[in-house]
Amino acid sequence: MSKIALITGANKGIGLETAKQLLALGYTVLVGARDAEKGSQAATDLGNGATFVHVDMTASDSFADLAKSIEANHGGLDILINNAGVGLDWGVPPSEVSQDLLRETYETNVFGVIALTQALLPLLKKSEAGRIVNLTSNIGSLTNQSDSRELKDYNAAVAYCSSKAALNMFTVLLAKELRSTNIKVNSAHPGWVQTDMGGEQAPMKIPDGAKTSVWLATLPEDGPTGGFFHMQKPLGW
Repeated sequence: MSKIALITGANKGIGLETAKQLLALGYTVLVGARDAEKGSQAATDLGNGATFVHVDMTASDSFADLAKSIEANHGGLDILINNAGVGLDWGVPPSEVSQDLLRETYETNVFGVIALTQALLPLLKKSEAGRIVNLTSNIGSLTNQSDSRELKDYNAAVAYCSSKAALNMFTVLLAKELRSTNIKVNSAHPGWVQTDMGGEQAPMKIPDGAKTSVWLATLPEDGPTGGFFHMQKPLGW
């Protein structure tokens, strides 16, 4: 029986490519998306082994029903890839970012991720090798942002950057909580990728942008947990 993976924001970009790569490895993929039409089309395009599931990261009151549906239809869950995210304050100086932008960003990038993970954790605990992958970013790294040699031009997007730093903390603490289980929890920096968010000027192609997520989702028993990685290399928090 193939393992079951849920990927949020899987109707396009890195999420869609991650689904393609996991399907190629023989996994059953639940294509999570907020837009039912786009999500259904993505699942159809992906073909055999892909099924659309409605996941709106701002509607946490629906997550319990989602968990029940996954259990009823698939018996459990092996992989959760928290891929969906928003970036709404590019170019806005920290001194000018609005409370509304902060709240809207955190609702999807932090609160939604934590709520979804909590709702699906009982299913993941049933897996022989549960894997949770949180897509964050190196621009959410305090190590990088405080290094004058790194990202010297990145002085904005405090909502996006801090939301990813918060998600990294969730990764660390959840991994510690689950260290005696079969579940591994890691953060993935996909890289600067040519997606709608990354733009055409990004140096990485989408297939490469999915590689870190796929690697962490398919870690062997002796693989790492509680880490932050890009292309199998650890990053500083």
